[in-house]
Amino acid sequence: MKIWKKVLVTLAALTVGTTAGINSIHAALSQVNSELKQKGELTIGLEGTYSPYSYRKNNKLKGFEVDLGKAVAKEMGLKAKFVPSKWDSLVAGLGSNKYDVVMNNITQTPERAKKYNFSTPYIKSRYALIVPKDSKIKNLKQIKGKKIIAGTGTNNADVVKKYHGTLVPNGDFSSSLAMVKQGRAEGTVNSREAWYAYGKKNSTKGLKIIDVSSEAKPANISALFNKKDSAIQSSYNQALKKLQKDGTVKKLSQKYFGEDVTK
Repeated sequence: MKIWKKVLVTLAALTVGTTAGINSIHAALSQVNSELKQKGELTIGLEGTYSPYSYRKNNKLKGFEVDLGKAVAKEMGLKAKFVPSKWDSLVAGLGSNKYDVVMNNITQTPERAKKYNFSTPYIKSRYALIVPKDSKIKNLKQIKGKKIIAGTGTNNADVVKKYHGTLVPNGDFSSSLAMVKQGRAEGTVNSREAWYAYGKKNSTKGLKIIDVSSEAKPANISALFNKKDSAIQSSYNQALKKLQKDGTVKKLSQKYFGEDVTK
């Protein structure tokens, strides 16, 4: 009789625990939905013109951050809705509640952290110095006074300025490489991810990549949230961590970059 009493007490405790857990999940989902622009949807802002992160193929959005956004939203119990926007209005659009989150190769910076929150990083972006194969340049210290290409206002341009290179503005990766091949510049600073993605479909003959991670600290790439949307951020992070743990994020990296750029 005493044994049965213990069993009944244990079952009652389990029931209470399960009910409490379910109530907790419902409360969390309710809080997320209250913050979402549209209930049941995770509205994601991105450019849609920045391969391999997000781009159009046969008039359909494709890319690393498109597939990752869909996977995260599904894990959150939501449907992903993408809103393509130009880069210069993308972050501002988040601030005006045009979307719930921005996924567009966003670098974590102190300036952005003042106004917005970041997700757990999903890419470790490493700087690369790309030069002609016969170039004598071996590191960033040696670009001083030399013509180096980088996009205006980018972290790449900041690196060029820091090491006193002569900045040649160009934000298009393929044309930057063409300029280096043509001798119109002595190199370009960009990310290893851009190099890997470009090399999947294009020839890099005549060029070489120099890993400058020891000179320029790698950048964390994350999703961006409004500070008031803490429940969305928390739920997103939980979903992302699960996808990182089960290998989904790594597989997507290899699919779109040809390499693991997550570490």
